[in-house]
Amino acid sequence: MLDFRQSLINSILRKVLKRLHYPLEVMLTCVRWYVAYPLSLRNIEEMMQERGVFVDHSNVHRWAIKVLPSL
Repeated sequence: MLDFRQSLINSILRKVLKRLHYPLEVMLTCVRWYVAYPLSLRNIEEMMQERGVFVDHSNVHRWAIKVLPSL
């Protein structure tokens, strides 16, 4: 049951985030940090660069706008 629910959530998110060039895990991690913790978009950009993933803060903002209504 849990696997079905997880696959359903992933399929819905993939439809929302289609044609984007980053892996789903990277996008969801950035959005989760943005919502869960009092971080600015530039802080998230720096944290991801420390982990070897180069994203722009404007991308994180666009992902948040697209993902949050579906969650």
